[in-house]
Amino acid sequence: MSSSIPFLSQVIATYQRTPDLTYQSWFLHNADRLKAFRSIRRGVLQVVSDIKDGSFPNDFKDSSLEFVLTCITEQKQVFEGASHPFYWKPKLRIPDIYENQDHKRYFGQFLECCLKATKPETVVSEIIRLDAYKIKGLGPAVASILYFLHPTWLPPFNTAIINGYNRLFNERRKLGSWSEYLAIRERMLAVNAEYRQLLSNDLGALSGLLYEIGVGNLLVPGLADQPVVEREKLEKQLSKRHKSVVDEQQEEQTHSEMQYHLLTIGRALGYDVVAARNDISRQYNGHSFSFLSLQNLPILPVAPETAQTISLIDVVWLEKGSGRIICAFEVEKSTSIYSGILRLTDLSCSLPDHATTLYLVVPDSRRKEVEMQLTRPSIRQTKTPIRYILMSELRTHCDALCRFGDNHRVLDKIAQTV
Repeated sequence: MSSSIPFLSQVIATYQRTPDLTYQSWFLHNADRLKAFRSIRRGVLQVVSDIKDGSFPNDFKDSSLEFVLTCITEQKQVFEGASHPFYWKPKLRIPDIYENQDHKRYFGQFLECCLKATKPETVVSEIIRLDAYKIKGLGPAVASILYFLHPTWLPPFNTAIINGYNRLFNERRKLGSWSEYLAIRERMLAVNAEYRQLLSNDLGALSGLLYEIGVGNLLVPGLADQPVVEREKLEKQLSKRHKSVVDEQQEEQTHSEMQYHLLTIGRALGYDVVAARNDISRQYNGHSFSFLSLQNLPILPVAPETAQTISLIDVVWLEKGSGRIICAFEVEKSTSIYSGILRLTDLSCSLPDHATTLYLVVPDSRRKEVEMQLTRPSIRQTKTPIRYILMSELRTHCDALCRFGDNHRVLDKIAQTV
C-alpha cells in the first residue's frame, strides 16, 4: 500500500507538525476531547433508556440524541455538521426514528448492542443488521457516534473525510451507504496498521488527516486527481483555521485561569482541592496545578465509571481529613453547558450524603444560556440545585474571597441561582 502512496509518510509528518491542523489542535492537545468520550457514552445510554421507556420524543430538538450530537459537534472541525443528518425533517419523514416506533426500537437496540460490544466484529454485525432494516435517512452518519464508543475500531464519517479518502486513495466511494463505509473502514484499518508508529491506535488521528486533505488544507504531492487549489484561497482557509485555533487557545487560557482562582480560594478556605485528572499538568501565570492540587481524588464509594466521570470535574473542594466533597465546579467555555451540568448531577446523585454544593463558572456572555439550561425540568428534579458564577465576578473578587472567607458559604456573595 505504501508503494501506491509514496509520499504518505511526508504528508503525515506535515500534518502532525502544523499547529493549526487537527492533529495538534484537536487530536493531541485538546483536553475537551477526552471529556467528550464519557459524556457521549453517558448520553447514548440515556438515548437507549429513553427509547426503552417510551420517553424518546418525536423530534430531535430537546431529545437525549440532541445532547449526544451537540457533544460531538463541539469537537470542532472534524465533526462540524455531524448533527444535521439527525434533524427531524417532517416533509421528508426522515430520519425515520422519531415517528416509526419499530425503527426507533431498532435504533435503540443497535446502540445498546454497540455499547456492550467487546469486539469489533460484533459492531460490524450490528451495522449490517441495522442496514437491513432500511430506515429512511439513517445512514453512516451514525458512525460519528460509534467512533466515540469505540475509537480504535471505527472511524467517523462525513463528506470531508470521504473526499480526503477518495483523493488520497484514488477511489470513488459514496457518502450515504453503510457498505461503502465498511469498505472505507477496512482500508483505513490497513493503512493505520502500516503507519501506526506515525499515527495512533485511535482512528481519530487518521480521520483528521483525511479531513484536512478533503477540505484542501493539506496537499498531497503527486496525486493526479487532486484539484488545483489557488494559493490565495488556500492561504485564506489556513488563515481562518489559524484564527479558530488562536480563539480556542485563548479559551483554554481563560479556563485555566478560572481553575487557578478556584484552587486558590479553596486552599485559602482550608479545604483540600483537586483539579480535573486531565488538567493536573496545567498551569496559570507560573503556578502549576500540581503544586496546588491533590494528585487524585480519594477513593469514593461509587462505581468505577462514575468515579472516572467525577475525576474529570474541573475543580473539587474536599473537607480535610474526611474526604467529603464540599463543592464541585465546572468551568464552561464554548462547549455545551449541559455536559458540565451532567457531570455535576452525576456527582450529586452518586454521593447524596456528601451534601455537595454545585457550581457552574460561565462567561458573562452565556448568562442567559446557563439560566435556560438550569430551568430544564430534568435538572430541576435533582435534589441538589446548581448555582452559577460569572467569570468576571470570580476574577474580580478572588483575593477578597481568600482574605475574608471562613468557609465555602463565602461564595454566596457572588453565586447566582435561577
